[in-house]
Order: sequence, then C-alpha cells, then structure tokens
Amino acid sequence: MARAGVYNNGVLAGVLEQQAANRYVFTYSDEYFTKNNMPAISLSFPKTTKQYKATELFPFFYGLLAEGINKDIQCRLLKIDEDDDFTRLIKTAGEDTIGAITVKELTEAR
Repeated sequence: MARAGVYNNGVLAGVLEQQAANRYVFTYSDEYFTKNNMPAISLSFPKTTKQYKATELFPFFYGLLAEGINKDIQCRLLKIDEDDDFTRLIKTAGEDTIGAITVKELTEAR
C-alpha cells in the first residue's frame, strides 16, 4: 500500500492511500478535520465527511499531474510507468504545484 501526506499550505490535511490498483482512500487527519478554521482541501472533499473512497485516483489529485510533454519527461527521468498516476503524484507534486495543495510520499510504518 502506498501512502502520501496531503498538505494545505504546508499543514498536514490528511493522507491519501492507494490500497490496491483500483482502491483509493483520502482521510482527513483528526486535527485538521476538527479545526473549523481549516478549509476543505477541495470542493470535492468537503469537511462534512472525514474519509473518501474511490476506484480510481480522485480527479482533484489527477488535476495536480503534468500532461503532455511534461508528463513524458517526468516519466522518463523518474523511471515511472506512464499509467501509474499515483506514483507520479507522490514523486512530482511535493513542490511547486498550482495552488495550496502539495502531496508528499509517506514511507514510515503505519
């Protein structure tokens, strides 16, 4: 299972997991979820629900990925399968994303 921290302006908002090839889960952290002054990371992840599940990478996170020639370059340089969107996300969305959200690989034991 691959895991990534999802940060809003540097504050850990939650964890995104790829539990299987067709199972993705985003869970707000307890601290972030309970703070009323912290906004939802996206309109598609309102803070009315703590956990979201999907059978493919959520469109919001897919929108953080490069396309076209930039995707080709990233995949070639980082040796990532072009169809492995989750790995591309955790390897490329940790810095310099459009907007406040960044995604960083979590490697520590759960």
